[in-house]
Amino acid sequence: MVTPRILLVEDDHALGTQVQQALTTAGCSVIWVTRADDAQAEPLDGLDLILLDLMLPGGHGFDVLRHVRGQQHQVPVLVLSARSETTDKVRALELGADDYLTKPFWPEELLARVRARLRRPSLSQAPGTLTLGPMTVRVDARLVLVDDYPVDLTRVEFDLLVALARRQGAAVSRSSLVTQALDPDRDGDERTLDVHVSRLRKKLGIAGTMVSTVWGVGYRLQEPAR
Repeated sequence: MVTPRILLVEDDHALGTQVQQALTTAGCSVIWVTRADDAQAEPLDGLDLILLDLMLPGGHGFDVLRHVRGQQHQVPVLVLSARSETTDKVRALELGADDYLTKPFWPEELLARVRARLRRPSLSQAPGTLTLGPMTVRVDARLVLVDDYPVDLTRVEFDLLVALARRQGAAVSRSSLVTQALDPDRDGDERTLDVHVSRLRKKLGIAGTMVSTVWGVGYRLQEPAR
């Protein structure tokens, strides 16, 4: 079994020690840094998860998020922050965070969030094929199957689906979807994004319910609960 590698970015020594011990006991390999600039200097390849505080020396957690997503890297990011304001949570999701846990938290809750995130497959881990519920996405072949029946998608619809699938379970901002899937000169912008998503949902049929709206942020592709 491969040992999950987690980057912990936390400047509180007591909390960092507690989190590192909990994750190590759970079988994870933890790289712990205490500064935002040190986090940005860490190689992203090989990481399975980033646990990120927001208020840090050497920068801000949002700077780290911008750096990670600016590298087009899909490693999941779980924000750990004492800031409970909705604006901070929305901003973190807009910048590419996958989850947000408010301090203080129970170690058991953190481990449950970590395990849930590590269980979720992503296209970055399996670039050829990804199965979510009744839907199979074959990225290289640009083919989508729902209950083994092919679905005829436009280029934009397919690219939207892949952009959501790469961040399965996470809220993907409207601006990010526009950047990854739409050509403003041909396909419109954020004002027409809803139309493209609506058509995608209809074409996916029963699998279309997996695409949900995250109000104030964008959209999420979530595998059905078993």
